[in-house]
Amino acid sequence: MKLYTRTGDDGSTSLFGGDRVSKSHLRLAAYGTLDELNSVVGLLRLHASPACTGQDRLQQVQHDLFVLGALLATPSGRQELLGRRMDRPTWSLAEMEADIDRLTALAPPMTTFVLPGGSPGAAWAHLARTVCRRAERETVALSHEEPVAPGVLGYLNRLSDWFFALARAENAAAGLGDTAWIPKEG
Repeated sequence: MKLYTRTGDDGSTSLFGGDRVSKSHLRLAAYGTLDELNSVVGLLRLHASPACTGQDRLQQVQHDLFVLGALLATPSGRQELLGRRMDRPTWSLAEMEADIDRLTALAPPMTTFVLPGGSPGAAWAHLARTVCRRAERETVALSHEEPVAPGVLGYLNRLSDWFFALARAENAAAGLGDTAWIPKEG
């Protein structure tokens, strides 16, 4: 199979099921950002501390992001094309919330706003959080124009919280405190 098809040279692409849309379509922006997030998570996997989260959890997130991307790449009303393997993420919101609580307990109580950074794992987790938030905003924009598969927005909202909790836990595991945002007096 060749990597190029030349069918997108006119600025269009195929959704799952064959419908063609512009590459500037809101649907493409949303699932394109999920693809970007998946790449950032791949880099995070290189730097994450096993004490905070095992590689299996991050790989599960990558698989779930692929499922969310497939859901967004499928025109509304055509979800049956995906089959049962791709109809929803594997990590439930309740499980994610439990892990957010676990990660939060690994770090000291938060008393200020936190600047992104610290350890390499924390810095990559913060980047993942911000890309996840952008994916969420783009998916919300899409949802104002077309139906979005149930659960996608909730998953992205909770996942960005999880990345924040992971970043703080990564810093704690590295023996670093969070960098507090301190407003300048003016």
